[in-house]
Amino acid sequence: MDRKIKVLIVDDSAIVRQTLADILGTDPMIEVIGVAADPYFAAKKIVHEVPDVITLDIEMPKMDGLTFLKKIMTQHPIPVVIISSLTAAGTETGIKALELGAVEIVTKPKLSTKEFFEESRIRIRDAVKAAAESKLSRKKAIKYISTSQIEIKPKLSADAVLPKSTPSTSMIKTTQKVVVVGASTGGTEALRVFLEAMPADSPGIVIAQHMPEQFTRSFAERLDQLCSISVKEAANNDTVIRGRALIAPGNHHLILKRSGARYFVEINDGPLVNRHRPSVDVLFRSTAKYAGKNAIGVIMTGMGDDGAKGMLELNETGAHTIAQDEKTCIVFGMPKEAIKLGGVEYTLPLNDIASKVLKLQY
Repeated sequence: MDRKIKVLIVDDSAIVRQTLADILGTDPMIEVIGVAADPYFAAKKIVHEVPDVITLDIEMPKMDGLTFLKKIMTQHPIPVVIISSLTAAGTETGIKALELGAVEIVTKPKLSTKEFFEESRIRIRDAVKAAAESKLSRKKAIKYISTSQIEIKPKLSADAVLPKSTPSTSMIKTTQKVVVVGASTGGTEALRVFLEAMPADSPGIVIAQHMPEQFTRSFAERLDQLCSISVKEAANNDTVIRGRALIAPGNHHLILKRSGARYFVEINDGPLVNRHRPSVDVLFRSTAKYAGKNAIGVIMTGMGDDGAKGMLELNETGAHTIAQDEKTCIVFGMPKEAIKLGGVEYTLPLNDIASKVLKLQY
């Protein structure tokens, strides 16, 4: 049997530890090698067996999650997935955790509804697998058990939210450019680098970053402080304007639309697409429909294939398309799949993407 991903769960709640152990332990690709109520117990366990991935709560007794994360990253780097509650303090701390080197962030599962719990189960398992694939992982050659051994609901495409259609010729007469960006694992840092390089008069930008509900607001506010352009979590009917980036709110799809010469966004609560909400494919498909050749599509680091088909649709309308290269990706999954489908015009290092976008706007 191929080796499983070894996971250590660190959370002060016994109920959460048990729930996560059940969620992860029933996936044939994952082995839970231990649980710890606080970072001190976790450190003792790591001495005896080093996990491939750690799931970590932030607010814990004795030592908080951020302090433990700093120690891990400086002393013994191991991919960390933050699993946190949806509190105002928790979301801000979660963003700091990503800045300190955490690979992914997901919200704690709730038993409120069967559908919500099922979506949490999918997201937590996928986050652990993405972390194991990341370049931070000490063992990059993990061989996974065939996914045919797992019972998974059918993976929905963008058709579940927005039917594919040909752009109207009346919709492509404007010369106003719009930039659409998709990212997942490692995307928070990649987006920071990209957006910090954009000048105050850059084209309007719309972003789908795989991130939980409420965390996107703190993320947008953090970027707004760092960048020359303004950055905000998108709201329904927000206009896409020069010098501003709109980020899809967590747990919501973001659709680009157009009325006359005005581009605006629409928030959508449809089903998971490619196991994600927001989905990059949904954003890219709507952009192909309403912006066509006036769009510039960018796909960044992330696991899976979300955005690959949408990027091909953008390319087929005449839009310029850019993928982040393998060397600068934390996980070269989404860009790789987009390249494989033939929808990518340029493959560039992260630091070169912003300048290319600025050249392509003319």
